[in-house]
Amino acid sequence: MSAGQVSLLLYSAISLLLAGTFFIVTTTTGDYTWVARGGGTGWVFMLSMIIFMPTVTPWVKRRMG
Repeated sequence: MSAGQVSLLLYSAISLLLAGTFFIVTTTTGDYTWVARGGGTGWVFMLSMIIFMPTVTPWVKRRMG
């Protein structure tokens, strides 16, 4: 596997984990509509991808040599 593929898996997994956590928290607490939950989950996922993509990729490349 190349460094790009490893970093893709890593930052995608982190983003999915954060989005899933957001969805679970909004489902179990508060009185949010399904539209708010879905939109917020998508928003958290996209922002996480934007934040982690440029930070994880160089880290993985350095670690893999």
